Amino acid sequence: MKEALTKGRCLDLGGILKDLVSDGVLEKSDAVEIAAARRSREQALLHPLEIIAAKQCLHRSHKTPLNLDYLSGWLAKKAGIPLAHIDPLKINVPAVTAVMSFAYAKRYGILCLEVSREALVIATMEPFDTAWMESLQQTSPRTLRRVMADPADIKKYTLEFYSLAKSVFGAGTSVVSGAGIANFEQLLEVGKLKNADAQDQHIVNIVDWLLQYAFDQRASDIHLEPRRGKGKVRFRIDGVLHLVYELPDNVMTAMISRLKILGRMDVAEKRRPQDGRIKTKAPNGSEVELRLSTMPTAFGEKLVMRIFDPDVLLRSFSQLGLVASDYQQWQSMIKRAHGIVLVTGPTGSGKTATLYSTLKQRHG
Repeated sequence: MKEALTKGRCLDLGGILKDLVSDGVLEKSDAVEIAAARRSREQALLHPLEIIAAKQCLHRSHKTPLNLDYLSGWLAKKAGIPLAHIDPLKINVPAVTAVMSFAYAKRYGILCLEVSREALVIATMEPFDTAWMESLQQTSPRTLRRVMADPADIKKYTLEFYSLAKSVFGAGTSVVSGAGIANFEQLLEVGKLKNADAQDQHIVNIVDWLLQYAFDQRASDIHLEPRRGKGKVRFRIDGVLHLVYELPDNVMTAMISRLKILGRMDVAEKRRPQDGRIKTKAPNGSEVELRLSTMPTAFGEKLVMRIFDPDVLLRSFSQLGLVASDYQQWQSMIKRAHGIVLVTGPTGSGKTATLYSTLKQRHG
């Protein structure tokens, strides 16, 4: 059977369904049902693979779900290009967003993932459409390497990366400059400015993105570390620190000031350590507490935020790893009328979770 997907064409739902059936992936009855379904205006904006994945059909042979990951891999094989899984922690956002404009990336459904001296790695959701390659090649002498990626990921990270880059650029060129920060602190000292709304909108956007991104990546800690000329944003994920972004020093200073205000800390005081806390909501709607600590350094204040999930209060001892003899020994210790129990360990080892779970058990 002649394949419906051909080079130089944009993907269409009918062509993909036809090839999925001919390749033995999708039942013909499922393909007919998907093709005949009436779609809303919002669904009309979806990529064909997103429409198929939303139907939660099963593979004709091995009965596994036809999700976006599987369908993207199938399409990559059809196009003869590698499949890439986008890891935002490994992407140099300023470098990749400088390769092309947001409008250009959105128009062709592409996103630059890697920039080196020799090559540009470009993820696409339209593997048979190469119209963008010639014009992009004219602006860059590097070799273009195409990869296929999950269309939902491309849409999500295109918006996130370019929104962040725009906010950082806007913050760097707005009134939030070195002198602006000094004036801002002077106003605070005399009590003329008392709420966070006075912060520059670009800074507000960057801080909002930072917290959202940390929740998405399951980070336990956020580190804002000033350096000479640039500041580093790092996340601790599963005990390992990952560099997320590098920011101009004035933008980093403004971000720390914004977070200190939200944490009810003294923004004008930068010569001594401070502690604070912020209560906010995670993307799933659950309440999350952030514990803030600042420390003066040679290049300015360093800020570390610990993300504390109140759900630890609901965990059982078995979920915490206390079972059998360990559990019995712990119970005998906490039931004693006198004495002290020291709970020690590295960051993220479960000290707070253990203590809160114990207090909940003791006091109901």
